[in-house]
Amino acid sequence: MLTFFEKKCRKSIFLAKKYIFLRSLRGKLHNSDIFCIFAGRMEKSILLCGQLIDFSRPRVMAIVNLSTDSFYTSCSMDDEADFLSHIEQLLQDGADWLDLGACSTRPNSQPVSAQQEWELLRRGVEMIRQHWSAVPISVDTFRSEIAEQALLYGADMINDVYANDDMWNVVAKYRVPYVLTFSKEINCQNHLLAETMHFLQEKLDVLHRKGVADVMIDPGFGFGKTQQQNYELLRQLDILQVLRAPVLVGVSRKSMLYKPLDTTPDDVLPATIAAHTLALERGADILRVHDVKAAVQAVKIYQLTHNKL
Repeated sequence: MLTFFEKKCRKSIFLAKKYIFLRSLRGKLHNSDIFCIFAGRMEKSILLCGQLIDFSRPRVMAIVNLSTDSFYTSCSMDDEADFLSHIEQLLQDGADWLDLGACSTRPNSQPVSAQQEWELLRRGVEMIRQHWSAVPISVDTFRSEIAEQALLYGADMINDVYANDDMWNVVAKYRVPYVLTFSKEINCQNHLLAETMHFLQEKLDVLHRKGVADVMIDPGFGFGKTQQQNYELLRQLDILQVLRAPVLVGVSRKSMLYKPLDTTPDDVLPATIAAHTLALERGADILRVHDVKAAVQAVKIYQLTHNKL
């Protein structure tokens, strides 16, 4: 009988061998789409709001920051008309889903209290639901109690930065889609991809055992990673196809873009579009973005280039 530790070691070795094989294969397959199909990209889908969503077309998730402590623009609800106008514009620009967050997770941020976070989310979900009953709403939170309240109040999925067991119990209870993020700090550059894959595979297994079938994976750009690690992850993003889960990429206006260009989040829309295009070429299924119109256009050009329209 194998011990738990021995099983874990065997699984890590298997994943490492699979990763090495796919990496060598990618070097022989010059067409990125061929590699993605081989690795399982075309088989991915989730059940959201009672509809089966496939990823033959990459999806665009609009960021709706309700916190005033966001590193980029916040969406104030002080004026209901302005808030609703902003949401309407996101949807007109082509957003597939809305991702509401009320507690900043930027580096060195101070989390608001659970009560403050819930009050902002409650008002946001309520106002959106009064005018758009069918639009899928994701809630970006690391607090399981907030996630449960939001789901009861009308949210449809959970975007979780820190991946904890209490949160998994909530999403298992309500059988909703879930975004699993790799936010662990990695000290050694050489272990970046292996540790990313091991973490995501291990947590996917746990979630599936709990009955959570609809899991998207986020490699966590900007969370616990150096600039070099972020770009290595972007270069090798298509390796994640082996995990056979939809891949969400959130690089919009982040420091990995504006710091090397010696500028600010306000001035990196072109760099964001470039990063989104690179991510799409490497198998991204969902782009989490501030600038919906630009992302939708990038997706369309990607589809035209690959004869997917």
